[in-house]
Amino acid sequence: MSAFEALGLSAPLLQATADMGFEKPTEVQAKAIPLLLESETDLVALAQTGTGKTAAFGFPLIQKINVKSRNTQGLIIAPTRELCLQITHELRSYSQHVKGLHIVAVYGGASVQGQAKDLKNGAQIIVATPGRMKDLIGRGVAVIKNVEYCVLDEADEMLNMGFYEDIKEILSHTPNDKSTWLFSATMPKEVAAIAKKFMHDPQEITVGNKNSGAQRVDHEYYLISARDRYLALKRLADANPNIFSVVFCRTKRDTQKVAEMLIEDGYNAAALHGDLSQNQRDLVMKSFRTNQIQMLVATDVAARGIDVDDITHVINYQLPDEIETYTHRSGRTGRAGKSGISMVLVSKSEIRKIKAIEKIIQKEFKAKSLPTGMEICEIQLLHLAEKIEQTDVNAEIEPYVPAIMESLGAFDQETLIKKIFSVEFSRFFNYYKNAKELNVPEVGNVSAGGNSTRFFINVGAKDDFSWMTLKDFLKDILQIKDDGLFKVDVKGSFSFFNVEEPHVKRVLETFEDFTLDGRRIVVEATTEKRRKGGGKRFKDSGSKGKQPRTRKSDKRRGGKFNDDFSNKRGRKNRSGNKPKGTGGKRRRR
Repeated sequence: MSAFEALGLSAPLLQATADMGFEKPTEVQAKAIPLLLESETDLVALAQTGTGKTAAFGFPLIQKINVKSRNTQGLIIAPTRELCLQITHELRSYSQHVKGLHIVAVYGGASVQGQAKDLKNGAQIIVATPGRMKDLIGRGVAVIKNVEYCVLDEADEMLNMGFYEDIKEILSHTPNDKSTWLFSATMPKEVAAIAKKFMHDPQEITVGNKNSGAQRVDHEYYLISARDRYLALKRLADANPNIFSVVFCRTKRDTQKVAEMLIEDGYNAAALHGDLSQNQRDLVMKSFRTNQIQMLVATDVAARGIDVDDITHVINYQLPDEIETYTHRSGRTGRAGKSGISMVLVSKSEIRKIKAIEKIIQKEFKAKSLPTGMEICEIQLLHLAEKIEQTDVNAEIEPYVPAIMESLGAFDQETLIKKIFSVEFSRFFNYYKNAKELNVPEVGNVSAGGNSTRFFINVGAKDDFSWMTLKDFLKDILQIKDDGLFKVDVKGSFSFFNVEEPHVKRVLETFEDFTLDGRRIVVEATTEKRRKGGGKRFKDSGSKGKQPRTRKSDKRRGGKFNDDFSNKRGRKNRSGNKPKGTGGKRRRR
């Protein structure tokens, strides 16, 4: 009896496992498949990306479908087009020996009419993205009133992307007595809320610990100055000649910019983000899967559904807004039994976030130093020697050998080797010989800032600010880079932040009589001392949870702020001049 046969799979599915070379089920498959086959139950399964979750729900779902009925019996909802297509492809492979089973994928970026036609022809299983599924339900094309099984795949990511209302609307068209299977890499409170609202006494399967990182992934961070991020990225790429990586950026703009710079500098790179057409995205992914691209620069949303097992490194060019998102990023490597490395580039103002991530993934980061230029030269030379050693002689070179020997025959072996390797050595040596030191020493609380001033500002969590979004907002208005503005602490209705001494005057001048959406914004230094051009200062009472004194006119008026800072306009009341970096200029997120 095979390992999969012991799980209770039918003969057609066992034949598929043999055809696909499956030998042993993964942990989540071994736990989920027999449970779902033996009972009609709701299920919450927590497992990392790359652990075989699709097969864990795919095999039981296929086996439970009545192929003699043309009604839609199974619905799978996934956050992105890429993941939707990946799931559909895998389900079709699993069901290759099941006659009469029709699986239809519906997603945005493709013809609605074509997908509607496929549904009308009959689909026992629909794999869908939330937006397109809601659209087809509204058109009366997708009929899911007889659905018996509903799968929410990558549930945490769907909630991060704001699909809660769409999911709620879709599920309202399904029977109350259906079985709901929720698969997720992490279990934030939002996912727990979905389980409570839409599921009935669900069984729970956890592979590893809740919200933990993949076990075969090592986590490293490199402490650098924020202005040196790109130089540090290049150094990591040069220090790993065989790198096959995904580089994560927070915004589409940064993703495109970093990819363009890498290409200009001679790296095999490409960008993957939401502004690309579907054809462009397909071409990029095809090139990445065939290893024509070594460094895929992507946003978190665009990277969902990347199903490539050989990724060696994940590089966090910037940390994500939500700490839980790091789990999804690092899960891109260390798949299918292989090991991988997740690297993070952090400035001193972000170092505390590493500790927060460690608590979630329950693994420790290693503090690493970027290699020096000479170390990279050595790595590249040894890599070239290994490459030459492993290269098979191409017989087609024979006609050219006499001319080559005539040109190089006068050199002895040592001189010839030196000349050949100097071609590669000189390229890196000339670039790195005067390269500056990029590593920032980590001494004590690096984010405390000995020569800095701490400020109070009368906006906070009640205004929909997180520490990251408030920091972005202040950086935009003040035109200060990461290293100059740090230690942002957001309270209920107020917050604190630090700036280096050279920026103190700019803060005081910018926020003198400053308004935002008609509300006066107060920024005060938290010490009792006075500075030229400044008024009375407040003590930092944030640790006690008490708000510093403000005038009645400073109290918040109107509705909450949102995170789209492009719509916020700041003005100086007296002069009418807008501070640099604010006003109508739209900022990409």
